[in-house]
Amino acid sequence: MIPPVQVSPLIKFTRYSALLVGMIYGKKRYDYLKPIAEEERRIEAEEKKKREELERIAKEIAEASEDSILK
Repeated sequence: MIPPVQVSPLIKFTRYSALLVGMIYGKKRYDYLKPIAEEERRIEAEEKKKREELERIAKEIAEASEDSILK
């Protein structure tokens, strides 16, 4: 087997620095986007409740009109 190559300390430092910077950037980006996503989920939940309520009302009206037609 070929013996492993000695990696330059500068290259090691650069790789770990890039890893650390990427982790810090990711954390900051996550903290920035999290409240925006929570607000979007909250708005979507409210819209879903309204949509379900309208569907329920439409269904009740359709059932009532069917009953009045059958009588």
